[in-house]
Amino acid sequence: MPAANKDTDGGWRSFVWNSERKEFLGRTGCSWFKIFAFYVVFYGCLAGIFIGTIQAMLLTLSNYKPTYQDRVAPPGLSHTPQSDKGEIQFSMNDPNTYKGIVKAMDNLLAKYNPDNQEDITKYEDCGGETAGDYKERGALDGEGGMRRACRFQRDWLGSCSGGDYGFNEGKPCIIVKLNRIVYFRPKPPQNNETLPAEAQLNFQNNVLPMYCTNKREEDKNKISNIKYYGFNGGFPLQYYPYYGKLLHPNYLQPLVAVKFNNVTYDEDLRIECKVFGANIDYSEKDRYQGRFEFKLHVKSS
Repeated sequence: MPAANKDTDGGWRSFVWNSERKEFLGRTGCSWFKIFAFYVVFYGCLAGIFIGTIQAMLLTLSNYKPTYQDRVAPPGLSHTPQSDKGEIQFSMNDPNTYKGIVKAMDNLLAKYNPDNQEDITKYEDCGGETAGDYKERGALDGEGGMRRACRFQRDWLGSCSGGDYGFNEGKPCIIVKLNRIVYFRPKPPQNNETLPAEAQLNFQNNVLPMYCTNKREEDKNKISNIKYYGFNGGFPLQYYPYYGKLLHPNYLQPLVAVKFNNVTYDEDLRIECKVFGANIDYSEKDRYQGRFEFKLHVKSS
């Protein structure tokens, strides 16, 4: 038995290093060199093919313009404050219930402060509070450097521009914006006949109007006296097109503030807001495509 163990032990050692044949793990030094060189060349070729295909693909892409933008859906309509469940609930007599909401709105409007828009190399006046046509800033390429952004003053949002945004009075505000799509030109409605009757009064040229109303018929008489601030409740064309983060890093989206001056307290109210445009569509699969809805619950105590 001891002799057998010695032979077994010797066979194992001989496999690791065979001094007679000069083999390590069954291969000579020349054999190890050949197989190492083969795999270096093999994986080097694979890496070269991979890097080459990536470089070839990058040659077809632009740093400034999306290559395939024809599949991009119309812009979404988003609002602040926003919750995961699409519900805005607070007590007008308890500041702690809307403290987080006020902070979120302050953060959104901070970059719209006048002192942040004083640099004339980054910002320009585009008609003030008068709506105008598209502001063309050249081709979507690196020629001409960064594009200046149109100024948008938070004061244009009236009573929804600061403070407690009406939450302390039970008259809450929401801030609405169209999501950015590079080089997209929203088209306003051709006439006011495509708008709801109540929204036709706000129709104006060069503006995409927005309108909020009750989602459920039973809430019709529970929501009234809705006021819109910022270009009379719409998105003016001179803020478009958007040239992307590289060319338009200081871009300010136009905002619309909506204030609900008269809502029934202590009830769940379903509200829907829509933006109207000739190239704005709506989808039942995406509740934020061109519209959004939320539940508003104002507690009186």
